[in-house]
Amino acid sequence: MRLVARCAPVVSLCLLPLLPLFASPVQASGERQLVDVINGYRTHPQRCDGRMAQAAAPLVLEANLALPVGFAGALRERLKAVGYQAVKVRAIRLVGAEDAGQAFGMLRSKYCSSLLEAQFADIGVSRTRNEWQVVLARPLLDARLGDGRAAGQALLAQVNAARAKPRLCGRQRFAAARPLAWNSALGVAAQRHSRAMANDNFFAHRDRDGDWPADRARGAGYRGRQIGENIAAGQGAPGAAMAGWLASPGHCANLMNPMFTQVGAGVAENSRSDEGVYWTMLFGAP
Repeated sequence: MRLVARCAPVVSLCLLPLLPLFASPVQASGERQLVDVINGYRTHPQRCDGRMAQAAAPLVLEANLALPVGFAGALRERLKAVGYQAVKVRAIRLVGAEDAGQAFGMLRSKYCSSLLEAQFADIGVSRTRNEWQVVLARPLLDARLGDGRAAGQALLAQVNAARAKPRLCGRQRFAAARPLAWNSALGVAAQRHSRAMANDNFFAHRDRDGDWPADRARGAGYRGRQIGENIAAGQGAPGAAMAGWLASPGHCANLMNPMFTQVGAGVAENSRSDEGVYWTMLFGAP
């Protein structure tokens, strides 16, 4: 995971089969049945390996996780190639299960801890006759974020919570600062930069067109006198990006700088990029 901060007065800084092509309705429904049974197992406290396990949220059936039965390659890379960036993944192959009930019995007997792992959020199931493959995974970007605007608003709340109390950024001490106001132009510029980094697979304040943060802010219609920018890559949730920034003196100083009164932020995801998810926060002073 990477972080970069900068602040200055004017310029700141082929195709994989998801299920067998001719799978019968009975076979396809068997895969769905297995997911339903697994989710019933997860949502109620269960004994696993002799101990009581906590209930876990149900898994979401994800088509990109339904890899061919017997797949034995680099799992993360294969998922990335079909558009799923996994931060945690486990593949389980079952042989000899004639239906979903037998498949679940084998899973519960040998893999109960994986089935009940709260970190997993998604599931993929594929089947060829009596062979099954179950893939459990958690995506890099938290699906509850929704769109980039929602993530930006989450960052706004978190940066204002951080500014509400005195803070030491490296060796520099900051008093509590007034909350930042959301600026739509800064938000547009931040979202554009996150999307550019994700799509063009780079991580820098200077974009592929040679523009810097102040250039992008002006291009989005912002006419403030000063601009600062924090960027981060690889974090799957706003809290993780913010924690990284607060732990870094340069990023922390941008967040706490009382000169700034406005902010915009954005996030973009591209599973084929090196870091998967890219965050941008633009600070301004009108």
